[in-house]
Amino acid sequence: MTNDADKKAEIIAHYNDVAATYDQQYDPANLYTLEKYPANYFRLQNLLTRLMDSDAKRIYEVGTGEGTPITAMAKAGFEVAGCDISENMVDATRNKMEESGFDPHTCQIADIENASSFSNQLTGGQFDALIAFGVLPHVIDDVLALKNMHSIVHSGGKVFIEFRNKLFSLFTLNRNTKEFFMDDLLDGIDCQVRDAVAQDLDTRLALEMPPRRLQSARGELGYDAIQAKFHNPFTIPTLFDEAGLKNLVFHWYHFHAAPPMLESDIGAGFRQESIKLEGRTDDWRGFFLCSAGVIEADVCD
Repeated sequence: MTNDADKKAEIIAHYNDVAATYDQQYDPANLYTLEKYPANYFRLQNLLTRLMDSDAKRIYEVGTGEGTPITAMAKAGFEVAGCDISENMVDATRNKMEESGFDPHTCQIADIENASSFSNQLTGGQFDALIAFGVLPHVIDDVLALKNMHSIVHSGGKVFIEFRNKLFSLFTLNRNTKEFFMDDLLDGIDCQVRDAVAQDLDTRLALEMPPRRLQSARGELGYDAIQAKFHNPFTIPTLFDEAGLKNLVFHWYHFHAAPPMLESDIGAGFRQESIKLEGRTDDWRGFFLCSAGVIEADVCD
């Protein structure tokens, strides 16, 4: 069985591997042409809108990636700092910050589950807001990570934390749907009933979908080979409350106009209609049509 240290090493290896091309996810020129849907573009636009409407001036980003969000926030006039667990991502962030005329050393290598690794960045005081994109799915201890995020922001500040939406599995009609039925909806149900449901689902769902991303084009670990958890939006409030994060608001993105396995059959219309839905961040359909969302929450004592 993989231990926690091995899991973390795999996550680092994956993001070191994809650092060179990760910025493609933010380029609006790729909206209709990139093979992988550029959902991160919409996530960033939604965030910038919320930040501009807030009173935040100093922002900390956990998981800077290759630097597009933190650089965009700096360009918008915010004082920024951040960290990432991947050395290659930190290098990419520093290069992007320096190319844009900002201090590259505001970003450093750190692990949100290890408070001592980023404590030096709090010598100037706590921040007004915190961003964590692509982080919560990969942490080992959710509550520890969230409490550490809380510690970075002063009381009355805000956090914006992305999560993978487990309820989306009800719309995919594939292997993920079966897993959600068996592992979540029918948890604790008698084995005879569970077996009957499993056998029936096997005849109804596309169990070979989605293709498992076990290896990258360069031969490194793919996304599905590393820890990448889903979270249920109905149970997340309890998790956040334990960390002192309250008054949650869900902002949805990465809409799917149809079950994703139908994209090749539908063709260009699939992406066109999905993009039309982006920006409706408070649409209740996001609970089911979106593979991800961002939680905005207040930091409380």
